[in-house]
Amino acid sequence: MSDTKSKIPYIPQDAPFSGEQKQWLSGFLAGMHSRLAIGTNNVAPAVAQAEIKHLDIIFGTQTGNAEAVAEDAAALARTKGFTPRIAEMDEVDMTHLAAMQNLIVVVSTYGEGEMPDNAHQFWEALSATTAPRLEALKYGVLALGDTSYDEFCQAGKLVDTRLEQLGAKRLATRVDCDIDFEDIAEKWLSSTIPDAGATAIETKPVEPPKAKSGWGRKNPYISKVTENRILSGAESAKEIRHITFDLGDSGLAYEAGDALGVMPVNAPDLVQAWLDRLNVPADTDIDGTGLSDMLSTELEIMTPSRDLIRALEPLANDDELSHVVSNGDKEALKHYLWGKDALDLLNLNVDLMFDTAQVVGWLKPLQHRAYSISSSPKAHEGEVHLTVAAMRWMHDNRPHKGVCSTFLADHVQNGAPAGIFMSPNKSFRIPQDDSVPMIMVGPGTGVAPFRAFLEERQACGASGVNWLFFGDQHRTSDFIYEEEIAAFSADGLLTRLDLAFSRDQADKIYVQHRMIENGKDLYAQLEQGGHFYVCGDATHMAKDVDAALHFIIETQGSMNPEAATDYVNRLKREKRYVRDVY
Repeated sequence: MSDTKSKIPYIPQDAPFSGEQKQWLSGFLAGMHSRLAIGTNNVAPAVAQAEIKHLDIIFGTQTGNAEAVAEDAAALARTKGFTPRIAEMDEVDMTHLAAMQNLIVVVSTYGEGEMPDNAHQFWEALSATTAPRLEALKYGVLALGDTSYDEFCQAGKLVDTRLEQLGAKRLATRVDCDIDFEDIAEKWLSSTIPDAGATAIETKPVEPPKAKSGWGRKNPYISKVTENRILSGAESAKEIRHITFDLGDSGLAYEAGDALGVMPVNAPDLVQAWLDRLNVPADTDIDGTGLSDMLSTELEIMTPSRDLIRALEPLANDDELSHVVSNGDKEALKHYLWGKDALDLLNLNVDLMFDTAQVVGWLKPLQHRAYSISSSPKAHEGEVHLTVAAMRWMHDNRPHKGVCSTFLADHVQNGAPAGIFMSPNKSFRIPQDDSVPMIMVGPGTGVAPFRAFLEERQACGASGVNWLFFGDQHRTSDFIYEEEIAAFSADGLLTRLDLAFSRDQADKIYVQHRMIENGKDLYAQLEQGGHFYVCGDATHMAKDVDAALHFIIETQGSMNPEAATDYVNRLKREKRYVRDVY
């Protein structure tokens, strides 16, 4: 009797594939083997058929939510007789896609209608004229987004439409999820993933799933703050704080690179201003809840919702608002809203009296804010640290404040409670190989995860190069964690430090300028397998850094722009160019 298992090709452990790719290939090759085995004397057709009942699940994510939903989909698929294969969208080429039969796509929308970082290359290939026909494919798209943005769930809409154009058939109608996505996603998955009609053959996961603590957005752990100190200097234009939370006996676990979700409470003075504007008492009953409590802990009263804007526009008698809304000019509306909050819009027509229940219906639920964790659990057992810039500004002679940043700064001092939970970001991790170079670009509070990365590498005794690009406005007042960074440099952990303080000289210098100045060495580190990380502002800094990286690769690698783009795309596919931007 022949040994049929020996016919399945071996995938070396050092093959240039991620864990998910190895799992996909293993399943694909096992499926090929099963088809070859049908009809032989030693394999029953029903068993062989069961082995090839795959459900492919691909995800595009910026913060980890879509990945978590994809994992839930895989768990459900196993109970329905499938052997699921999970992959990030950029790990799937069109040849792989054309070979699939059943597909679930979970994709979030990033920024103003953009694909998340790990879905760009997939989308470029899918939207190209060379994309294959997909008549044999059955698919479903679950889109995650935020109705605060005009291009709500645009990434999911694009993928859904393009798969249909290529001939694929829907398993179910696409569902577009707002921030409260968990229940809707669970219901959609249950109704969309069909019954495979077979007993699934369980495959050992690449990484055994960690037990969940049970704490989450709907059930945050009430932690005690044990440290809340200002990092920025007295002359700084910013207020940046270091905040430490005690994890107690919560069971909460995290890794360097993850984010922490914080459940804020709206500022008392803003809540009172709303009560005054609505001209109602604090204990006004709204569906069984006092209005003051609702405005404090349940409703988003800072950022204007789309429903609020649409409802107020015909009532406000404001020509500029009416103009930007009627024209549908998103940039003009963004410019108009800059610096304003929802109360500012209510105040556009001070003579207008509101129905309180109606106004409440225009508001969205108050949501958590996610912050990059600035500590390694190996260095701070039982604690998690954040680096937070408290946002404050004036508009129309009224103080305005960031919802969560000033909640933490003003109302959560040492010993005070705050609701928290972990938001894993598996794509943003230090290299598994401790000898690999690590290049980090994190100006301002963007340095937060890189403090954690350095602590992690120190605890692991990593030997690889650690190179940090950091900057802000002024060295004397904005060099946060200066003493710690100096200590990292002194003991050799931080191999190289390049600083860019933009306003310490006549010509502004930013981190991207320091990158270009050191382009030869930076390119050499990439050629040696280096990983390139970016954290911070997505609107300007991250784009400028990306442009600088392309320029460095072009000039130092003697490449044309197309070749440099291919090089950068390869870095992304290999998870050697990753970003945590906001």
